[in-house]
Parts: sequence; structure tokens; C-alpha cells
Amino acid sequence: MRTFVSSLFLTRRFFGIGWVVVGFFIGAFFLPVLMPVPVGALSLLIAATLLDIVRLFRVKEGIHASRHTLAKWSNGDENPVTVEVHNGYAFPVDVRVLDELPVQLQERGLDLHHRIPAGALETLSYMVRPRTRGVYAYGAINVLTRTGWGLAEKRYKLEQGREVAVYPSYIHLRKYELMALADPYSMAGVRKVRRSAQRSEFERIREYIPGDDRRTVNWKAFARKGKLMVNQYQDEKAQQVVSLIDTGRTMKMPFGGLSLLDRAINAALVLSDIAIMKDDKAGVITYSNKVHNVLPPARDKGWMHRVLELLYAQRTDFAETDIEALFARVKRTLGQRSLLVMYTNYESLQAMRRQLPYLQLLARAHLVAVVIFRNTELDQLLLRTDKDTMDVYVKAITTKMLHEKELIAKELERHGVLTILTAPEQLSVSVLNKYLEIKARGML
Repeated sequence: MRTFVSSLFLTRRFFGIGWVVVGFFIGAFFLPVLMPVPVGALSLLIAATLLDIVRLFRVKEGIHASRHTLAKWSNGDENPVTVEVHNGYAFPVDVRVLDELPVQLQERGLDLHHRIPAGALETLSYMVRPRTRGVYAYGAINVLTRTGWGLAEKRYKLEQGREVAVYPSYIHLRKYELMALADPYSMAGVRKVRRSAQRSEFERIREYIPGDDRRTVNWKAFARKGKLMVNQYQDEKAQQVVSLIDTGRTMKMPFGGLSLLDRAINAALVLSDIAIMKDDKAGVITYSNKVHNVLPPARDKGWMHRVLELLYAQRTDFAETDIEALFARVKRTLGQRSLLVMYTNYESLQAMRRQLPYLQLLARAHLVAVVIFRNTELDQLLLRTDKDTMDVYVKAITTKMLHEKELIAKELERHGVLTILTAPEQLSVSVLNKYLEIKARGML
């Protein structure tokens, strides 16, 4: 890092005082006896300004600044950034930090102010929320510095351009892990279900605790110990969980600043992480008019890194989805019964029915759960007051569109395909809840 631009500016305080002096000169034009006052004021202003400039420019590099942030940013989340500013002057200075943010953030209002004592190092911080994956390039750090007099200002433009890669949302992975470990059904919106022992693996025998399922009482152990003992079961392990992510044109629709594809990628990352944590195998398949990427289910060391790198590179290609190509690839790749979580977007019954035959074929060999996005922005239209006939028509069409989503979900369920009808903002939680419910019921 080096200082490559150092510029001088006269401040608003200087010009404010200058206009007052001009006012005195105008008054002295009519009352010449007052002329020494503006002349003296102007002389003091010029002398003070020159002294201020000398104090600022006497030290060649009086300010040093450096930017610090995470090596990778998490898409859709708040990511911290700090700017450390060191005052090399022998007196306190007021600084104004203008950081040149990446163009993708579309933010030009970042303005950090701080007073730094002589020789001190201060840390200024702010948060950024990226909305798309990819590489974000920073520019320079501009530090506008002035003394306590505030008549002149020196700009330090410090060269520290750097690039930051924005990955699928990984910041909240730990939160989801803790929620899944502490209580799988404490997460919002999930129903408590009784754990089935038929599709679970025996773990150990332990003492009965009030609330245990009495059907798991081990009577032989009771006869030996003389107290109630129960069989404890754990979920089956090494089951396969595969995220099928549609990268076609329908996934480009934005909600809350993030596209449906980005929200699906974030949810697939969470699901893969929890599945591996529960000793299952996680895989990813991306597709549109053809199958693009295949990551077969596994749980090797470092597998989540491979999942993250694959999801990072996904882009919408605006093509029409070819479900037949996906079916053929799944049939060749997955020999074991698996949970297939399909992230796609159906806006009409007709669009869903075109794919329904292949979904039914997939459901014969695997457990298929299709994610359907609820258009929450349409809900706002229903809350508006009707002002004319057009508003009535808009509400009628909106109601029909929302009802059609419900019909799509019901028809899929009727044909043996699980559905996850959710708001885009709740996608990760809804998918994880469904996975935990499937594990608890032994459906896979």
C-alpha cells in the first residue's frame, strides 16, 4: 500500500468566513472608517489558512489507512469491514473516510467521520450486504484530513484495491447446526412428530424417562434390572440427500434483492451441511436445458468445501428446463434410494403438469420433495385499498395466482411428490425442517 495522491482543498469553514469578510468589505464601501476591520480579518484568515496548510503538508505521509475484511463474503448476509486509520501527526485531526466500494453494491453514500488523537490508531467499521455471487473489486481509500481549525483539508488517496469473492451464504451455517442439534423441532413452522423406530437404528438401552414412548420399553432388561428400561434409537445413517437446482430462466426472479437461484443455493448449502453432520451423504445436481454439474452424494473429509465451490460457480442461463434430461441423469447416477430436494419455480398448473410424469417416475425410485416458492410480494397487493375498477381486477388476478400455487402443491402431493410451499425468505428453514421431519418419520 502506498500514498499516490495527496491533494489540497479549502473547506466550507474557510469559505464561510470568507463570505463574512466580503460582507465587511461591502459595509466598508459605504462606511470607509470600517475598512481596517475587513482588511485585518482577511489578513488573519489568509495567515491562519496558510498555517493550517503548512501543518497538514509538513508531514509527507501523516495518515496511513488499511482495509480489513473477511477472505470470503457470505451472499445475502451482513459482512463486516473495518478501516484502520493511523494519525502520524503530532496533533489531533478530524478525518473523513470515503471507501471506494465495489460497483456491485451500488452504494456511494458511505462516509465515516472520526476525530483521531495525535499518534493514535483508530478503527472504523461498517457492514456490506452483497446480493449476487461473484468477485467484488474494491478501489482506493480516500481519507480527507483537517486540523482543529478546519480551514484547509488534505486528501490522502491510499491505493488498496483488492478483490473479495462472494460465496453462497455460509455465515448462518453454525446457527442451523446448533438448532438442528439442540432440538430439531424448535425451528419456526415445523410440527412435532413422533420418531419412528421401524426405520431407525438401535443405539443403546437406557433408563426410562417420563415422556419416552412406552412402546420402546425393553421388558427383558426390565426383568433383569427391576426398573423400566427403554431402547434408544438413532436415525439411519449414510442415507443420500441430493439437491436438484434448476438454473433456468424461472429462477432469475428476485425477492428481497436475491434471486430465487441464490436463495436455492443458500438453502442447498445448509441442507448439505446438516445432512453431513447427521452422517448422511450430500450431493448436488444443477440443470436447465441440460444437466450442468453433478456432485454425487458423499461425506468425505472436505466434502462441504467441494459443495461450496460448486454452488459458488452457478449462474442462471435463461434456458428452458429439460426435466427429461434430469431424469435420465439421476437414473444413471443414483443407484440407492435418495431424498431428492428439487429447487424450481412453477408459476402455473400447466408448467407443473408438463413435468409431472417425470416427477412421478423419480418418485417411484426416490423420495422427491419439490420446493414451490410463494410470491410474497403479491400479498402486498391484497392489502391495498380499492380506488377504482382496475384495483378490483388486480386483486382478483392476484388471488387467482396465489390460489394456483396451492393447487400446484396439492396436485403434486396427490401424485406422491412431497411439496415444500414456502416464502423465499424462509426457504432454508423450511427445507431443513422437512429434512428433519423425514428423518424422524423414517420416510427415506
